[in-house]
Amino acid sequence: MTATAPLRVGLVGYGLAGSVFHAPLIAATEGLVLDTVTTGNPERQAQARAAHPGVRVADSPEELWARADELDLVVVATPNKTHVPIATAALTAGLPVVVDKPVAGTAAEARELAALAEERGLLLSVFQNRRWDNDFLTLRRLLAEGALGDVQRFESRFERWRPQLKGGWRESGAPEEIGGLLFDLGSHVVDQALVLFGPAVRVYAESDVRRPAAEADDDTFIAITHANGVRSHLYVSATTAQLGPRFRVLGSSAGFVKYGLDPQEADLREGLLPEPGTPWGVEPESLWGRLGAGESPLTGGGVPVESAPGDYPAYYAAVAAAVRGTGTNPVTAHEAAAALDVLEAARRSAREGITVTL
Repeated sequence: MTATAPLRVGLVGYGLAGSVFHAPLIAATEGLVLDTVTTGNPERQAQARAAHPGVRVADSPEELWARADELDLVVVATPNKTHVPIATAALTAGLPVVVDKPVAGTAAEARELAALAEERGLLLSVFQNRRWDNDFLTLRRLLAEGALGDVQRFESRFERWRPQLKGGWRESGAPEEIGGLLFDLGSHVVDQALVLFGPAVRVYAESDVRRPAAEADDDTFIAITHANGVRSHLYVSATTAQLGPRFRVLGSSAGFVKYGLDPQEADLREGLLPEPGTPWGVEPESLWGRLGAGESPLTGGGVPVESAPGDYPAYYAAVAAAVRGTGTNPVTAHEAAAALDVLEAARRSAREGITVTL
C-alpha cells in the first residue's frame, strides 16, 4: 500500500447490512475500494457482482486470510454470533477490522477483542452509523450551543409497526444468536445516549415478547441514569401502532422534539448513493424538529430547527484516515463495550425485575 493507493476492503457478509449499508458506503468513500465480497450464497454473489462490477467474490472468510497481504481492511457484516470469531481471525491475520454492531454478545468479549487489536497495533472499529443520523447531529449541535439549558431527560424512540414476524436469526430466541431488539436497535439508542450524556450508573428495563409465535424481545424499554444526573428513557419496538417522537429532550430552559427517521437508510435501500456535490441525508422542512418551552410542537409551538444533513459517509472516511494513521478511530471497541455493559444490565433488569447498578 502506498500513501495514495486506495485501501482494499474485504467485506464479509452480503445480507441486509453488507449489501445496503457497508458495500455502498465503502464504494462511495474516496480512498477505499471494495475489493472482495465474501458470501457462500450464490444468489448474493451474483447480486454483489451486479452491484459492484469488478469485485472479487469469496466463498468463505478463510479465503481472505489466505491472501491477507492483498487487503488493507476487513469489514464484518455477518450474523451477530459470528462477529467475535471472524473479527478475531481477521486481527490474527494482521488486518484492521470494522465490525457491525453489536461488536460482541458481551462486554467482556468486546474488551478481549479490543485488547487483541491493541496488542497487534491494528484498528478495531464498530459500525455505529446512527451517530451520523441527521436528528442526532442536529441535537449534538443544539447541546453544544446550550440551546436547551441543562438537560434533565432524554427520550429516544426507535419504533416500528411490524405485527407479522419476518423470520431469520434476528428474531430467534436462541441465546447464541444474540437476536431480539434489545441488542439490535437497542445498540443504537444506548450508544447515542452514552455519547450525548456520558457514563451510565444505573439501568432499569422492561422487555417483552408481544407478537404471536415470537421468540425474542420485540418491545423493550430502557431507563438509564447517567453519572451527570441526566435520565435517558429509550424505547425500541416492532409493535408500535402509533409512533412517538424520535427524540424528546427536556432541558432547564427549552425542549426539543423531533419526529421521523433519518432518510439515509431508505435512500440506500432504494439504491441511491452519496456522491460529491450532490445533497445527501437531507430531509424536508416538514420533518424538522421544534425547539421551545411551554408549547406543543404538534400545534405549532416552538420554532423549527433545520435538520443537519445525515452523514453516514463520514464514518468510512474517518475509518480510512484512521487506517492510514492520519485520523482517529470514529467508534472504538471500548465505547461499544460500555454500551454492552448497559445492554447486559438491561437484560438482567428485565429478567429479574430490578434496577442494576453499574
